[in-house]
Amino acid sequence: MKTQALFLGLVWTICSISACNNSRTADNSVEQAQDVNDSTALVEVNDSDFAVEAADAGLAEIALGKLALERASDPRIKEFAKTMVDQHNRANDELMMIATKKNLTLPPVPSADHAENVKELQNKSGTDFDKEYIDRMVKDHDKVVSMFEDAAEKASDPDIRDFAMKTLPTLKDHQETAKELRDSLDGGQSALEPDMKIVP
Repeated sequence: MKTQALFLGLVWTICSISACNNSRTADNSVEQAQDVNDSTALVEVNDSDFAVEAADAGLAEIALGKLALERASDPRIKEFAKTMVDQHNRANDELMMIATKKNLTLPPVPSADHAENVKELQNKSGTDFDKEYIDRMVKDHDKVVSMFEDAAEKASDPDIRDFAMKTLPTLKDHQETAKELRDSLDGGQSALEPDMKIVP
Protein backbone atom coordinates (compact mmCIF):
# COMPACT_ATOMS: atom_id res chain seq x y z
CA MET A 1 0.00 0.00 0.00
CA LYS A 2 2.82 2.35 0.92
CA THR A 3 4.60 1.45 -2.32
CA GLN A 4 1.50 2.29 -4.33
CA ALA A 5 1.12 5.59 -2.51
CA LEU A 6 4.76 6.46 -3.18
CA PHE A 7 4.36 5.55 -6.84
CA LEU A 8 1.24 7.71 -7.23
CA GLY A 9 3.00 10.57 -5.47
CA LEU A 10 5.94 10.29 -7.85
CA VAL A 11 3.64 10.28 -10.88
CA TRP A 12 1.83 13.37 -9.56
CA THR A 13 5.16 15.17 -9.02
CA ILE A 14 6.37 14.37 -12.56
CA CYS A 15 3.09 15.51 -14.08
CA SER A 16 3.19 18.72 -12.05
CA ILE A 17 6.72 19.53 -13.24
CA SER A 18 5.71 18.77 -16.83
CA ALA A 19 2.66 21.02 -16.55
CA CYS A 20 4.81 23.86 -15.21
CA ASN A 21 7.23 23.52 -18.10
CA ASN A 22 4.38 23.48 -20.61
CA SER A 23 2.87 26.64 -19.12
CA ARG A 24 6.19 28.43 -19.51
CA THR A 25 6.58 27.55 -23.18
CA ALA A 26 2.90 28.27 -23.88
CA ASP A 27 3.64 31.91 -23.09
CA ASN A 28 5.64 32.07 -26.31
CA SER A 29 3.28 32.27 -29.28
CA VAL A 30 6.03 31.27 -31.71
CA GLU A 31 6.91 28.06 -29.89
CA GLN A 32 3.24 27.22 -29.54
CA ALA A 33 2.61 27.62 -33.27
CA GLN A 34 5.73 25.65 -34.18
CA ASP A 35 4.67 22.80 -31.88
CA VAL A 36 1.30 22.57 -33.66
CA ASN A 37 2.90 22.76 -37.11
CA ASP A 38 5.24 19.88 -36.33
CA SER A 39 2.27 17.53 -36.70
CA THR A 40 -0.18 19.40 -38.95
CA ALA A 41 1.71 21.51 -41.50
CA LEU A 42 1.73 20.45 -45.14
CA VAL A 43 5.21 21.88 -45.71
CA GLU A 44 8.70 21.04 -44.47
CA VAL A 45 9.75 22.15 -40.99
CA ASN A 46 12.12 24.86 -42.25
CA ASP A 47 9.34 26.40 -44.32
CA SER A 48 6.79 26.30 -41.51
CA ASP A 49 9.33 27.78 -39.08
CA PHE A 50 10.00 30.60 -41.52
CA ALA A 51 6.28 31.33 -41.88
CA VAL A 52 5.83 31.46 -38.11
CA GLU A 53 8.87 33.69 -37.57
CA ALA A 54 7.90 35.96 -40.46
CA ALA A 55 4.41 36.39 -39.03
CA ASP A 56 5.87 37.09 -35.59
CA ALA A 57 8.21 39.74 -37.00
CA GLY A 58 5.32 41.35 -38.86
CA LEU A 59 3.16 41.45 -35.74
CA ALA A 60 6.03 43.07 -33.85
CA GLU A 61 6.50 45.78 -36.49
CA ILE A 62 2.77 46.52 -36.41
CA ALA A 63 2.72 46.79 -32.61
CA LEU A 64 5.82 48.99 -32.53
CA GLY A 65 4.50 51.09 -35.41
CA LYS A 66 1.22 51.77 -33.62
CA LEU A 67 3.15 52.80 -30.53
CA ALA A 68 5.34 55.12 -32.60
CA LEU A 69 2.27 56.78 -34.09
CA GLU A 70 1.31 57.73 -30.52
CA ARG A 71 4.73 58.49 -29.01
CA ALA A 72 7.10 59.70 -31.76
CA SER A 73 7.91 63.41 -31.88
CA ASP A 74 9.55 63.52 -35.32
CA PRO A 75 7.00 63.61 -38.18
CA ARG A 76 9.32 61.50 -40.33
CA ILE A 77 9.28 58.77 -37.68
CA LYS A 78 5.49 58.89 -37.57
CA GLU A 79 5.33 58.58 -41.37
CA PHE A 80 7.71 55.62 -41.26
CA ALA A 81 5.64 54.01 -38.49
CA LYS A 82 2.47 54.36 -40.54
CA THR A 83 4.22 52.61 -43.42
CA MET A 84 5.27 49.80 -41.09
CA VAL A 85 1.71 49.27 -39.87
CA ASP A 86 0.16 49.36 -43.34
CA GLN A 87 2.69 47.24 -45.19
CA HIS A 88 3.26 44.63 -42.51
CA ASN A 89 -0.51 44.24 -42.13
CA ARG A 90 -0.75 43.55 -45.86
CA ALA A 91 2.17 41.11 -45.79
CA ASN A 92 0.73 39.23 -42.82
CA ASP A 93 -2.67 39.02 -44.51
CA GLU A 94 -1.00 37.48 -47.56
CA LEU A 95 0.98 35.08 -45.39
CA MET A 96 -2.22 34.06 -43.60
CA MET A 97 -3.77 33.08 -46.93
CA ILE A 98 -0.78 30.84 -47.63
CA ALA A 99 -0.94 29.43 -44.11
CA THR A 100 -4.59 28.47 -44.55
CA LYS A 101 -3.74 26.69 -47.78
CA LYS A 102 -0.82 24.82 -46.19
CA ASN A 103 -2.56 24.04 -42.89
CA LEU A 104 -0.08 26.23 -41.01
CA THR A 105 -0.71 27.77 -37.61
CA LEU A 106 0.65 31.31 -37.23
CA PRO A 107 1.09 33.20 -33.94
CA PRO A 108 -1.87 35.47 -33.10
CA VAL A 109 0.27 37.87 -31.02
CA PRO A 110 3.95 38.84 -30.95
CA SER A 111 6.30 36.50 -29.11
CA ALA A 112 7.49 37.24 -25.58
CA ASP A 113 10.76 38.80 -26.79
CA HIS A 114 8.98 41.21 -29.11
CA ALA A 115 6.37 42.01 -26.46
CA GLU A 116 9.21 42.94 -24.12
CA ASN A 117 10.60 45.35 -26.73
CA VAL A 118 7.21 47.04 -26.97
CA LYS A 119 7.03 47.28 -23.18
CA GLU A 120 10.47 48.89 -22.98
CA LEU A 121 9.55 51.50 -25.60
CA GLN A 122 6.35 52.35 -23.74
CA ASN A 123 8.54 53.97 -21.09
CA LYS A 124 10.14 56.32 -23.64
CA SER A 125 8.86 59.57 -25.10
CA GLY A 126 9.97 62.43 -27.35
CA THR A 127 13.39 62.28 -28.96
CA ASP A 128 14.43 59.41 -26.67
CA PHE A 129 11.56 57.37 -28.08
CA ASP A 130 12.42 58.35 -31.66
CA LYS A 131 16.02 57.15 -31.31
CA GLU A 132 15.15 53.91 -29.51
CA TYR A 133 12.39 53.09 -31.98
CA ILE A 134 14.44 53.69 -35.12
CA ASP A 135 17.42 51.80 -33.66
CA ARG A 136 15.06 48.88 -33.05
CA MET A 137 13.76 49.14 -36.62
CA VAL A 138 17.28 48.92 -38.04
CA LYS A 139 18.15 45.88 -35.90
CA ASP A 140 14.85 44.14 -36.60
CA HIS A 141 15.03 44.70 -40.35
CA ASP A 142 18.64 43.54 -40.53
CA LYS A 143 17.46 40.22 -39.07
CA VAL A 144 14.27 40.01 -41.13
CA VAL A 145 15.96 40.82 -44.45
CA SER A 146 18.50 38.06 -43.81
CA MET A 147 15.71 35.62 -42.92
CA PHE A 148 13.71 36.46 -46.05
CA GLU A 149 16.80 36.24 -48.28
CA ASP A 150 17.43 32.74 -46.95
CA ALA A 151 13.80 31.69 -47.55
CA ALA A 152 13.73 33.24 -51.02
CA GLU A 153 16.69 31.05 -51.94
CA LYS A 154 16.10 27.86 -49.96
CA ALA A 155 12.39 27.42 -49.18
CA SER A 156 11.07 24.15 -50.57
CA ASP A 157 7.43 25.19 -50.87
CA PRO A 158 6.91 27.36 -53.99
CA ASP A 159 4.23 29.56 -52.39
CA ILE A 160 6.38 30.32 -49.37
CA ARG A 161 9.43 30.92 -51.56
CA ASP A 162 7.43 33.28 -53.82
CA PHE A 163 6.11 35.15 -50.78
CA ALA A 164 9.66 35.66 -49.49
CA MET A 165 10.88 36.84 -52.90
CA LYS A 166 7.93 39.20 -53.36
CA THR A 167 8.20 40.73 -49.87
CA LEU A 168 11.97 41.06 -49.76
CA PRO A 169 12.30 44.31 -51.81
CA THR A 170 9.81 46.05 -49.51
CA LEU A 171 11.71 44.92 -46.44
CA LYS A 172 14.97 46.18 -47.94
CA ASP A 173 13.30 49.55 -48.53
CA HIS A 174 12.25 49.60 -44.87
CA GLN A 175 15.79 48.68 -43.83
CA GLU A 176 17.35 51.45 -45.92
CA THR A 177 14.86 54.10 -44.80
CA ALA A 178 15.32 53.12 -41.15
CA LYS A 179 19.10 53.50 -41.49
CA GLU A 180 18.73 56.91 -43.12
CA LEU A 181 16.42 58.06 -40.35
CA ARG A 182 18.76 56.72 -37.68
CA ASP A 183 21.72 58.52 -39.24
CA SER A 184 19.77 61.77 -39.50
CA LEU A 185 18.82 61.60 -35.81
CA ASP A 186 22.37 60.70 -34.73
CA GLY A 187 24.00 63.38 -36.86
CA GLY A 188 21.46 66.09 -36.23
CA GLN A 189 21.03 66.57 -39.96
CA SER A 190 18.13 65.44 -42.06
CA ALA A 191 18.89 62.52 -44.33
CA LEU A 192 15.24 62.71 -45.39
CA GLU A 193 13.39 65.97 -45.85
CA PRO A 194 10.73 66.46 -43.12
CA ASP A 195 7.92 66.57 -45.64
CA MET A 196 9.22 63.66 -47.70
CA LYS A 197 6.66 60.90 -48.05
CA ILE A 198 7.83 57.36 -47.51
CA VAL A 199 6.28 55.39 -50.34
CA PRO A 200 3.82 52.83 -48.90
